[in-house]
Amino acid sequence: MLRTALAGLRAHRLRLLLTALAITLGVGFIAGTFVLNDTVQAGYDQRVTADAAKVDVAVLPKGPDAVLPERLLERIRALDGVTEAQGLIRAPAPVLGKDGKTAGNAPTTALSIVPGPLDRTDIVEGTGPGTDDQAAVLDENTAKAQGFRPGDTITVLDARQREHRFRLVGLLDPGVDQELSYTGAVGFTAATAQRMTGAKGYREIDVAGTAPGLKQAVAAAAGGAYVVKTGGELATDLARAAGVETEMLTLGLLMFGLVAMMVAALVIYNTFNILVAQRTREMALLRCVGATRGQVFGSILLESSVVGVLASALGLLVGYGLASLTLTVLAAVDAPLPTDAAVTLTPVTIAAGLAVGVVVTLGAAVLPARSATRVAPIAALRTQAEEQTFRAGVVRAVLAGLFLLAGLGTAAAGVFVLPPGQQVSLVVVMAGGALTFLAVLILGPVLVRPLSALVGWIPARLFGVPGRLAVGNSGRNPRRAATTTVALTIGVTLMTLISVVTASTRQTMTVKLDEQFPIDYALSSQRLDAVIPRSVATELRGRPELSSVVQLREARVTVAGRRLGVGTYAGPIEPSLTAGSMKGLGPGQAAVDDDLGFGLGTAIQVRTPEAGTVRLKVVALFDSAESPLPQVTVAEGAFDTYFGAIPDTRVLINIRDGVPPARARAVVDAAVAAYPTVRVASSTEIRGQFDETLDMLLMVITGLLGLAILISLLGIANTLSLSVHERTRESALLRALGLTRAQLRRMLSVEALVLGLIGALVGVVLGVAFGWAAIMAMLDGAVFSAPVGQIALFVALSGVAGVLAAVLPARRAARASIVGALATS
Repeated sequence: MLRTALAGLRAHRLRLLLTALAITLGVGFIAGTFVLNDTVQAGYDQRVTADAAKVDVAVLPKGPDAVLPERLLERIRALDGVTEAQGLIRAPAPVLGKDGKTAGNAPTTALSIVPGPLDRTDIVEGTGPGTDDQAAVLDENTAKAQGFRPGDTITVLDARQREHRFRLVGLLDPGVDQELSYTGAVGFTAATAQRMTGAKGYREIDVAGTAPGLKQAVAAAAGGAYVVKTGGELATDLARAAGVETEMLTLGLLMFGLVAMMVAALVIYNTFNILVAQRTREMALLRCVGATRGQVFGSILLESSVVGVLASALGLLVGYGLASLTLTVLAAVDAPLPTDAAVTLTPVTIAAGLAVGVVVTLGAAVLPARSATRVAPIAALRTQAEEQTFRAGVVRAVLAGLFLLAGLGTAAAGVFVLPPGQQVSLVVVMAGGALTFLAVLILGPVLVRPLSALVGWIPARLFGVPGRLAVGNSGRNPRRAATTTVALTIGVTLMTLISVVTASTRQTMTVKLDEQFPIDYALSSQRLDAVIPRSVATELRGRPELSSVVQLREARVTVAGRRLGVGTYAGPIEPSLTAGSMKGLGPGQAAVDDDLGFGLGTAIQVRTPEAGTVRLKVVALFDSAESPLPQVTVAEGAFDTYFGAIPDTRVLINIRDGVPPARARAVVDAAVAAYPTVRVASSTEIRGQFDETLDMLLMVITGLLGLAILISLLGIANTLSLSVHERTRESALLRALGLTRAQLRRMLSVEALVLGLIGALVGVVLGVAFGWAAIMAMLDGAVFSAPVGQIALFVALSGVAGVLAAVLPARRAARASIVGALATS
């Protein structure tokens, strides 16, 4: 039986090629994900280890905003065995771009670059500041975005927002530090960093020494108020923190890999199912000459395992190539990931790739192998295998009904019962979608015939006899057709669902922006600090190009034991109140965000810098999602009494009707030109940034799901190829009755078109339905939007792809000899 199974593999190697390709692609994607993750993590480890190897002991504060005092550094330097100790300063110091405004979305982080062996800064171009207090280094990402090069002069704001100019002497790589990758970094000498940031202490103290028990000695000197780590412990923590984002990336990629493997499993199942059906006489003859059911079952599983091992091994090589290509692309676009580590296939990745490929292949081949054992030996005496007929049984109908009710009920609970915007709601909707898909999978053979008649109505009339034959063939074997199309259905469902969620999110955010941001321009700072002089709003309010100017002021203070924003406003604004009234809001009264839990009439205590602790009575509650007011809003005069005449935090501006936006923007820009920390944002720019992010996300997800679509198309090509072989005599009879080669090719192409459209149609219905459910569960007050153009494109591409998948099988069928095919028994 072993020799028979191997001979069967050799005889059917062309038939199994597309199956092996499906496994190869699926395993390649998963293996590539593991290789990419291993390489990036190795890069993190190499960088962190290289940096931390310079440090023997590190001292860190316990709180996120806490610092280490100067006296602690002096105590550590006085310890026996300490050869060097340096305090590291790390605090905001905004860098100005060439346009005179603060660079980036967050203030640049200032670093102290220490000289000597404890210097952990990676200078990639130029030099470090050394002892030059007029020199600075900048991270390479900020330098590239702002157009700075070594030798240029850069402007940096100190803690009092005063401008200072420095000579840029080098560029640094932020490495694995995710915070620096986001904010950017500017490096100075320790004295300059302290002067620029006004830091009252250090964020870290690094210690080098040779004495045994150095960590214990440093810990004793520091006391229990600080965290003391060895260099190895520091490296482990830094690598773990840096690897959090790569873990999420890995999980996301593995989800797409599992989808690809699920589609591949369906293709494998369909392939072995057809192969077993075609080899009915062969299996029966083996039974006649003495083969047992177990031997027949084992031979099929042996074939599948050999295919699985070979395809999985090839998939590992494909995964290695995909990971290498991805790292090359990431390096080319300067992604904030370490891409310089050696790309390797680890034993874990090899084992995981082979295991996934072989297990999926064997699992998909079990049912076809089981059906092969049921072939009666008497079947060997038949001249032609009898085509199986499909009947929808009661069990199928009951199971499909139960899954359908459970799926729709679960999804409805996620939408209508659970509160929107919570993770559990989306998980419940996803579970409902999975149950509903199982119902569709069970009902697939029942749906094929009516759907093929519906989808094939136009092709049957456009293509005459070949079209009618194709429509009939597409529904002749419903079980096979359903298994073939369900692979494509998975891909189209997910792509449609993502498109619906993306379009609905965009529409929802547009509506919410119109409600919450009903203005043309907003002035603010990088950190929403009170830095906008009140004179700016006064100047703008007098301009004829503008219809309204609203000032918002806010201070962060302790309210009832919580750090909240207390503020006021000046100008025309209509807050969305849920209770009470703000008319006549006076001293000792406040309007409060209803999410804070304070009721009307409640008295709250607020600690203020000018008036001490004051009592405020809650006279109104407002919806923070619909109003831009601070969490605790008081009257304008009362606010000045409590906090002094502090600057504005935000200024909201509307253009007068009929004024060109460019003219109004020039007026706003001119008013804030002298204030580098004041940034101008427009509602159009905010929508544009949001749309750009969504479009990029959609493009990435579509590309990843494209792998599942490709595998499903291989399944259609495989099914048609095997079906052509199965219908060799039938095709020859049609040719003998007058069907031309062109008409035979057209018949098979239309059949593939119908199969592709059936899969796309079911996928679109499921994708739209559960896209609606997902967006309703994700966002409170979601607005549903279906991108009709994209969905129509998915359907059209599915049909075209199906036709392309039929090119080679149709060509092979048309070139077959009529006499030779009729002689086949």
